[in-house]
Amino acid sequence: MKAWSAVLLVVAVAFAAAAEASKPKVCNKGWECSGSIYCCNETISEYFKVYQFENLFSKRNAPVAHAVGFWDYQSFILAASVYEPLGFGTTGDKVTKMREVAAFLGHVGSKTSCGYGVATGGPLAWGLCYNHEMSPSQDYCDPNYLYPCVEGVQYYGRGALPVYWNYNYGLLGDAIKVDLLNHPENLEQNATLAFEAAMWRWMTPMKKKQPSAHDVFVGNWKPTKNDTLSKRLPGFGLTMNILYGDLICSQGFIDPMNNMISHYQYYLDLMGIGRENSGDNLDCSEQVVFNPSYKADTAT
Repeated sequence: MKAWSAVLLVVAVAFAAAAEASKPKVCNKGWECSGSIYCCNETISEYFKVYQFENLFSKRNAPVAHAVGFWDYQSFILAASVYEPLGFGTTGDKVTKMREVAAFLGHVGSKTSCGYGVATGGPLAWGLCYNHEMSPSQDYCDPNYLYPCVEGVQYYGRGALPVYWNYNYGLLGDAIKVDLLNHPENLEQNATLAFEAAMWRWMTPMKKKQPSAHDVFVGNWKPTKNDTLSKRLPGFGLTMNILYGDLICSQGFIDPMNNMISHYQYYLDLMGIGRENSGDNLDCSEQVVFNPSYKADTAT
């Protein structure tokens, strides 16, 4: 009987050890990244430093900029700490991680730039010049039973990847647990929230069975036969397709698309990776968009 008990104990111990070994490894690195396998990799603050952020956005606090003193490195890292455990900037090898940060910030820099051809420092040095739309062309209020417009509230573009329309503020607010439908001004008053909202958009598929910008950029997504025929292949170009659809893509080599690519490659150079590591499929000039605007039920 004792022998059988010993055998059963050994078997139980073996099963327990096997179960423990099968658990995914997680790491904890304090406030920036905890409780995730991705935290076992370098965190963003370990490879992307203050001086690099300053180099990328060197003119954001120039006297002629429109958001002087608003955007800073600390706000970016605080926002990133929400998504690093999910793989933002913590997926893959060091080059992959740095490329993702450069790609995300390439979008941000392009969408918030006030640079132009003869601007001091060059047109690509002026990212994070804005934190909101300066001269709204409309009120961006659309009849929507889920997220109805609040009287007296304006839903013009705000944030690091500017948000427009009441329904987008409502959806985003639900996701990041901030009442943006009633208080969209939070995105132009709190830089951490503005970055966090943009990162949520980067990390989140807009529809079921569609990838996020993060997934297509770090290799988590594989194109189907239909995607391949539609020229939707992994790379920076597809992130534009996901984020902007036919506002940017499937229109040939238009200036807004070229500007985003230029920001991305400029940031790669400044971060020491080099534009030669931009990756394949840089543009979306001929891609069929995932969500044509005439079918879309949300807008960016």
